[in-house]
Amino acid sequence: MKTVIAVTVPPPRFGYALNMAADLQDYIAGLDTLVPIRGSEWRPYINLDNAASTPPFKSVLQVVNDFAPWYSSVHRGNGLKSRLSTCAYEEAREIVMRFFGANSAEHVVIFGKNTTEAINKLSYRLPLRKADIVLISHLEHHSNDLPWRARATVKRIGLTPEGGIDHKDFVALLNRYQGRVKVVTISGASNVTGHIPDIHWFARKAHEVGAHIAVDCAQLAAHRPIHMGSLDDPEHLDYIAISGHKMYAPFGTGALIGRRNTFMRGEPEYRGGGTITVVTPKTVDWAFPPDSDEAGSPNVVGAVALARAIKTLEQIGMDTIARHEAALTRYALTKLKGVPDLTVYGASEPNYTTDRSGVIPFAIKNIPSHLVAAILGFEWGIGVRSGCFCAQPYVMSLLGADRHTQHHVRYNLLHRRHDLVPGLVRISLGLYNTREEIDTVMTALKAIARGEHGAYDVDQTTGLYTPTGTIENFSPYFKI
Repeated sequence: MKTVIAVTVPPPRFGYALNMAADLQDYIAGLDTLVPIRGSEWRPYINLDNAASTPPFKSVLQVVNDFAPWYSSVHRGNGLKSRLSTCAYEEAREIVMRFFGANSAEHVVIFGKNTTEAINKLSYRLPLRKADIVLISHLEHHSNDLPWRARATVKRIGLTPEGGIDHKDFVALLNRYQGRVKVVTISGASNVTGHIPDIHWFARKAHEVGAHIAVDCAQLAAHRPIHMGSLDDPEHLDYIAISGHKMYAPFGTGALIGRRNTFMRGEPEYRGGGTITVVTPKTVDWAFPPDSDEAGSPNVVGAVALARAIKTLEQIGMDTIARHEAALTRYALTKLKGVPDLTVYGASEPNYTTDRSGVIPFAIKNIPSHLVAAILGFEWGIGVRSGCFCAQPYVMSLLGADRHTQHHVRYNLLHRRHDLVPGLVRISLGLYNTREEIDTVMTALKAIARGEHGAYDVDQTTGLYTPTGTIENFSPYFKI
């Protein structure tokens, strides 16, 4: 038995982002949610924090509701609901594999919580020694940095003046550590600047020296098509990691898609139910992948939600999404030029948006990033992110922080003075955002630059600002 959700896909209109956004908004749940601003006024919430997490597709909510009455344990239950749930779970795995251009003969899809867990798993499952070299870029999220430090010797690829990955430095590092480089791991798209590197070029260079390539696709998967390719393709991707909550399926599931032969070897880092074939008092024979690497009861509902989100992305069309978001990014970068005392970090030229995502970091002179974000939230109903975005080395580099400054940043953080730490404001676009929303943000930013906002207090331990005298109570909006 299979649940089928009918979705009417609007015809693409590539030339006019405003009309396209109006069509695409029909796919998203919660866009009509009103939030209070300026004390008594209510407005629709404008979400420009999609790099952190996306709202759910309506189709995803529907399939979760449809599946919930049929949910049961998977893989060994004999009841109808168990058999159905097992079928749905494995179908979800096939949908994920096909979407990313992988094949079951060479690849395996391992479900988990998110990209962070997937990269940690990969770092443990690869046969690395401390003397081995893992090359990462200087723009990585901490989740594609810290796991590798514990397993091997990490070397960082330098940056271009615009904040992209330096190709020449990458090649120089491959030559310098020839024979020792085992893994090259980079972001498919930066969560700070939106930079999209040519991952297949990096793959070819890594394979030429016998290394594998892993790509953190958390920021890429919902915005651009990804094709892993066959292992005999010199530009294939060996491993990718994704998060459902950044793909319009925020139900706690992500995936690691990678070489099957890697997971046929070695032992899983988590051991227990489902990971074994035979257990005796003294021996263990591990199951074949992916079972060996999915310990315990899996998040079947999350896997179904992720698969439904992927099918919706396919129905809309990844090329449609890419063109629409590129047009919105171009529009936003053009408008930001008109905000006084505002600096965009990373590539800021509006005419070159095909090799970047809709992630735009900026700062307004002499106004802390957390204060800008608070004013946008409390006074305009606009959700953005502020700070260092779990990429402190990259943000410090973009800000031009020297060693002395970085020492003071570290000192302040260790002494819980987050209010003294520099950072940026980030707007990040999703497929449903509109030009009208961008216009509202620009009006707000111009007002902030002129000093037109209420009084705020700062919490030194978090660095976050709230309007003076505010005591928030969320129970009128939601209670469990």
